[in-house]
Amino acid sequence: MQGVDNIEVADGRVKLYEAWVEQDLAGGRAALLVGLSDLNVDFYQNDSAGMLVAPAFGIGSELAATGPNGPSIFPSTALTMRLKTSIGTSGYFHAAVVNARAGVLGDTTGIDLGMHDGALLIAEAGTRANGKLAFGAWRYTRRQDDMRACDGNGDPVKRTAIGAYVLVDQRLVGDDGRGIDLFLRAGISDGKTTPFRGGFQTGLLARGLVPGRPDGQFSIGVAQGLLSQALRQTVRDAGDHADAAETGIEITYQDRAAPFLAVQPDVQYVRRAYAGAGRRSAFVVGLRLIAEFSRR
Repeated sequence: MQGVDNIEVADGRVKLYEAWVEQDLAGGRAALLVGLSDLNVDFYQNDSAGMLVAPAFGIGSELAATGPNGPSIFPSTALTMRLKTSIGTSGYFHAAVVNARAGVLGDTTGIDLGMHDGALLIAEAGTRANGKLAFGAWRYTRRQDDMRACDGNGDPVKRTAIGAYVLVDQRLVGDDGRGIDLFLRAGISDGKTTPFRGGFQTGLLARGLVPGRPDGQFSIGVAQGLLSQALRQTVRDAGDHADAAETGIEITYQDRAAPFLAVQPDVQYVRRAYAGAGRRSAFVVGLRLIAEFSRR
């Protein structure tokens, strides 16, 4: 349910992904951005989880599964107004108003300029001392359909979609070239308007541990998505049984095979919450190639 590849899309097409302008304010201690922007760049993001390819390590599933067609994240962003401010030497505060309906040039419906489905309000505050420690919260301005409950007319009951998260991303040992970073985060949602009522992700990133391989990076992570009661009851009505959570473990290693080419084998084990009458455990093996070219 949480996916296995953070660059996979259901419908491949050429599209405009981001287009925005940003203006520094207050002598560079604040910045205002307006345009099409990926909110996961500034919110619910751990740097040390960036090498893992399972989508849940990018943004929590309880937020990724919200809104009319998903929030402003890959593969479609949405109109955004975002304010970033610095507090003291290491503190920060980010806040944004985001169109609830994602859409860009190239999508079937294009860009929604009228914000007919309301907006997603999101804020995050924290400190970047030796990594990151932060707390965030989000809420939709327009009520969303309950996944299961209906009123007397058979129409879905409207609920306020809301949630919060906390994240830790800290350097344990080492310097910029070598060392180990640890990340841990957890999020919750209202549990009525999305398939997930919460989840957590934890793991580590180790850099330069192999002698003679300074570019080598090893990462391991565990991600669990907690299913909502509404989804589990719907699965039971279909004659199946759903566990309380889906859990995935990912192990990956990245290194340079050439100055311009990085190679990253990846292995995932997923304990699926439900899979009909089939096997619930799944192994996923992948290989990511990253080519970078620059002129000097």
